[in-house]
Amino acid sequence: MKLYSQDQREMAQLFVKQAKQYAAARPTYPPQLFQFIASKTPSHNLVWDVGTGSGQAAKSLAAIYENVIATDASEKQLEFAAKIPNVRYQHTPSIMSMTELEQMVSPQGTIDLVTIAQSLHWFDLPTFYQQVKWVLKKPHGVIAAWCYYLPRVSDAVDTVLDQFYSTEVSPYWDPARKLVDNIYRTIDFPFKPVEGTDHTGPFEFVTETVMDLDDFLTYIKSWSAYQTAKEKGVELLGEDVLQKFKLAWGEDGQKVAKFPIYLRIGRAWDA
Repeated sequence: MKLYSQDQREMAQLFVKQAKQYAAARPTYPPQLFQFIASKTPSHNLVWDVGTGSGQAAKSLAAIYENVIATDASEKQLEFAAKIPNVRYQHTPSIMSMTELEQMVSPQGTIDLVTIAQSLHWFDLPTFYQQVKWVLKKPHGVIAAWCYYLPRVSDAVDTVLDQFYSTEVSPYWDPARKLVDNIYRTIDFPFKPVEGTDHTGPFEFVTETVMDLDDFLTYIKSWSAYQTAKEKGVELLGEDVLQKFKLAWGEDGQKVAKFPIYLRIGRAWDA
C-alpha cells in the first residue's frame, strides 16, 4: 500500500542531497500553531508526525504530547533530527502495508494526532488518509497538515524573491508544488471541522526567524526545485541573481524573515 506517490519517492532522493541545508535553513514553527492544534485533541498521549524530515515539528510536539512517533522516507534527513527522549524516529518505506504501519507506527485506534508539516502535497492521499483513519482514536483523533510559503523580509528582498520564484525557479518545481502555491486551499482534505470551528481551514499563522544573507541563500538551496535544476546542470543562484539579492539585502547583516503558515485541521468522525 503506497504511503507516498511516485513523485514523492523521487523527491525524497532530492531531499537526501540537501538534508544538511534543509535542517539548517528551514524555519521552525510558532508556539501558537501547536497550542491551537493541541487545544483540539482531548488527550495528549501520542502523535504521529509524518514526513518529519529533520524533526522541526516533532521537537515542538514533544513538549506538549507524551510521545511522538516521527517518520520519514529519508534516512539521511532523520540523521539531522534532534534526539529527544519522548520522540521515536522511524525510517519508513515509501510503500507501507497496514501490517507495517502497525509494526512501525502504532496499532489501530491509538493515536491522538497525526501531523504533516510541509509535505502533505507529496503523498498518495487516498492511501495515506486510509491509514490516518485507521490509526486515529475514535471519535476525537485529529489530523493537522500545514505548509508555509515564501518569507517576507523587506519590500526590496520580497520583490527580487517573488520574481526569482515565478520565473527562474518555476520550471523546476514538481507539479505538486502548486498545492503549496494555493496555500492548501485546493488540496483534498476529506475531514470534518474540529470543535470550535466551522471549516477545516486554511488557518493562518506566522513564524519569524532571524537570517543573514547567507542563511537566506541556504534556505533557497534547500528547495527541491533548486536541487532539480542542479541535477539538470542549471545553477539558479548565478552571479547575476546573487547580485540582485545582495543589492536588495543591503548593508544590514541580519533581517527578520516572516514565513506565513497555512493549516488544515480536521477529524474523521463525528464526536
